[in-house]
Amino acid sequence: MSKNEQTQTTPKDAFSAYQQNVDTLFTSIKQSVPQYHQSITNVQQEYLQAFENIVDSSITMQKEFAKKSGITANIPEAALKAIRDTTEEFVKATSIQNQIALATIDATQQNIKTFNDNVKSFADLNKNIMQSWISAFTTRN
Repeated sequence: MSKNEQTQTTPKDAFSAYQQNVDTLFTSIKQSVPQYHQSITNVQQEYLQAFENIVDSSITMQKEFAKKSGITANIPEAALKAIRDTTEEFVKATSIQNQIALATIDATQQNIKTFNDNVKSFADLNKNIMQSWISAFTTRN
């Protein structure tokens, strides 16, 4: 009997009722995960775009102000090189940080998978122990 068939019938005992409700709960949660993922992705993209617009507008306004007020914006080549080098190092550091974060997420996912496998093994072991105890204490005819 599939889980869908189980949820269609009315449970007759506490364990079946509990299982039916847990199945319904997890089915609902699993259906909402992609929506949350998409919403979070959309918010991140919108935030990044807004921040980029703020910076671009600020630079444009400052450049225009400097030009109209006669302020010279030229800086020495050494300063330009320092700025470029700093930006390059920041990009490298961010890339490494992202790699570490992704590796951590992958490791966490693997740990959860291993935990899940261990839970199944532990449940099977307990089932076998229970069966052994039951067979040892049941009367034989």
